[in-house]
Amino acid sequence: MSEANLPIRRHTGSSLPYFRAALAGALALAVAGLAGCSSDDELPYEERPVEQIYNKAMDHMAAGDYIPAAKEFDEVERQHPYSEWARRSMLMSAYAHYKINEYDEAILSAQRFISLHPSNKDVPYAYYLIGLSYYERISDVGRDQKMTENALNSFYELTQRFPSSEYSRDARLKIDLTLDHLAGKEMEIGRYYLIRRDYVAAINRFRVVIEKYQTTTHTPEALERLTEAYLALGVKTEAQTAAAILGYNYPGSDWYEDSYAMLSNEGLEPVENKDSWISRTWNSVF
Repeated sequence: MSEANLPIRRHTGSSLPYFRAALAGALALAVAGLAGCSSDDELPYEERPVEQIYNKAMDHMAAGDYIPAAKEFDEVERQHPYSEWARRSMLMSAYAHYKINEYDEAILSAQRFISLHPSNKDVPYAYYLIGLSYYERISDVGRDQKMTENALNSFYELTQRFPSSEYSRDARLKIDLTLDHLAGKEMEIGRYYLIRRDYVAAINRFRVVIEKYQTTTHTPEALERLTEAYLALGVKTEAQTAAAILGYNYPGSDWYEDSYAMLSNEGLEPVENKDSWISRTWNSVF
């Protein structure tokens, strides 16, 4: 995954009772250890000059100590919420939370920055950081893809609002990757239905790939699977259309060879039906 690079600105009976006591002690130590590794705990309130808090946070950042850095940046906002330093700390806090994988906290800080300072020059980075905080949590296609969708929407918003931003260039690359991932999810479900001979359900999944994710790497396979499913249902014109479009656009692919062989076994050839939803969808995009 990508790194979010933010420009750094400084300014003797039963043993059961004993076991329970030991277990309770171990759990208490574990909880204490976890608490020491988290940035969730606020610092004890100690009124300090804003410059002192901010510079201490920057020292922690420079040393790569992101947990105490996040706490100090949050402390700037807590003690001096209306200062110029609070504005700077808001985004720096988001970055520090991102670095220690506290993505929800990073998102909240970045969103607050955008809400309070919508015309600031660092707003594109705040959008980018939100997208990354979702992107870093994308799971394999066998799991729920809510984070993938959130990342996609965040990167879309960044590229639409700030198309010339340096962060938009990387966001566009990640948009392609997230689209490919979402298409992969549809393909996995479609294959599941295809194996179980639930051809209508399979077609509906492969159709999503053709309609929504046509520029991804999964398109050739989706067309081949449509050929297979439609042949199984006896809908020959749709099978021929899927194969024809596959052959025209991916003529040397193994997926086309498989589709051609399936049609040949039925005495058919790839022929595009212009009234097919596959043809209409394809031509509306390309």
